[in-house]
Amino acid sequence: MGIQSAIEASSARFTPATGRIAAAIRENPAIVLDKTISELAAACHTSVASVVRFCRALGLSGYAQLRMSLATELGRESAQYGAMTLGAEIARSDTLQAMVGKIASLEMLAIDETVSSLDFSALERVVTALDAAQRILLFGIGASQFVAQDLHHKLIRVGRNAFLLADSHEAWSAALLSPDRTVALGFSHSGETADTVRFLDLARQNGALTVAITGAPASPVARIADERLITHARESTLRAGAMVSRIAQLALVDCLFLGVARLRYEETVVALQRTRDVTHPGRG
Repeated sequence: MGIQSAIEASSARFTPATGRIAAAIRENPAIVLDKTISELAAACHTSVASVVRFCRALGLSGYAQLRMSLATELGRESAQYGAMTLGAEIARSDTLQAMVGKIASLEMLAIDETVSSLDFSALERVVTALDAAQRILLFGIGASQFVAQDLHHKLIRVGRNAFLLADSHEAWSAALLSPDRTVALGFSHSGETADTVRFLDLARQNGALTVAITGAPASPVARIADERLITHARESTLRAGAMVSRIAQLALVDCLFLGVARLRYEETVVALQRTRDVTHPGRG
């Protein structure tokens, strides 16, 4: 995981002091390259010790490693995606073109980081479980529900017994009554959604295989699940809901669906053709 994505994934665990450091770096990642550790601490109204704690929370030895890692990351992203990636936040002064460029860069980066860091062993285990499942339960809240809906739509189109759960009470009831060979997938980018944690916990207690789709590997949602599939995304503060994280989750959903589809390739092709014919009659 890149440094900036690690900061995003760890945001819920920061203290007020380390949270101010994270916010400053999110707003202007180059601040670490331009300032000494004392200058960064002063700019964030905190102490040098807090900066060191912030670095260690990211798994780094200290400020020197943060500077070196971030310099490498920014240089690579600038070469690959252009200078607009540097300083991901949408600014009041941005032109419409600059804003679109930032979002496009962030979404491409989210897909790239998510796919390149995928745990393929975990992905294969989840795909195999979905293929053998008697029942598939899908649950998320807010923007995560739209991602769950996308996977539900895909699985239904190829004849899988998938259920998109509309609200928490429905999700908890379905989890409680999980039959044999149930797979329960909970979607939460932050990993902090209490209703999704309870859904996965109930499903696991009642014999289901539980899967967390999240951007926070140390979060409650990730910890409660049997399997974890991790996405990477850097959200802009100026958003009405999840934007970049949704794109990363959708990329992972496509990987899951295609993984399931390839296990029964001929059957899947026939199912997709039949459902296409019934939803688009008259098209050749």
